[in-house]
Amino acid sequence: MTDEPVEVAWEGKWIVAKRQGRWEYVSRARGIQAAVILAIDAEDHVLLVDQYRVPLGRRCLELPAGLIGDEHDGDTALLAARRELEEETGYHCETVEELGYFHSSPGMVSEGFTLVRATGLTRIGAGGGTADEDINVHRVALEDVPAFVAARRAEGFAVDVKLLLLLAQSFLG
Repeated sequence: MTDEPVEVAWEGKWIVAKRQGRWEYVSRARGIQAAVILAIDAEDHVLLVDQYRVPLGRRCLELPAGLIGDEHDGDTALLAARRELEEETGYHCETVEELGYFHSSPGMVSEGFTLVRATGLTRIGAGGGTADEDINVHRVALEDVPAFVAARRAEGFAVDVKLLLLLAQSFLG
C-alpha cells in the first residue's frame, strides 16, 4: 500500500493517466463506469458482439457492454445495460439483474465494470451500435461458445477476457 499522492500525468475526454509512487495506471474520466451484459435467451443462446478496437488494432469478440453516465444524467448500471443491449444487439430484455462489480486488469487500469444478466430477450432491431461503431452481433448456443471463440481467434480476432465467464467449463475440463 502506498500513501503517496496521486499525480495526473495526462487527462483526455474519456481517460486519465495517473502516477502514484512507482505505479502508473489509467482511470476513466469523470467517474464514468461500465456495464457488461450477459444476455442469454430462452433457447440457451448467448449474445456476443465483435467490433474493431483501436488499442488492439483488430476486431475483438466481446460480451455487449456500454458506459454508465457518459451521456445520461441519473444513469445506472441497469439502465445502461438495457440501453446498450438494444443499441448494440437489437435485443430488448424483460429483466436485467446485477451480478457484481469486477475488475479486469487491476494492475494497469482502475476501471471496473458491473456485470449484469439479461433475460427474456426479444429481437426488436438489427443492432450494430451507433453509426460510428460497426458492431457485428452473434447469437451462439452456449455449448458452441468454445468452438465459436476458437474459430474467431483463428480468423485473427482478439478475445475479451470477460468471455472466460463462458469458457470456464471447457478450460476446467
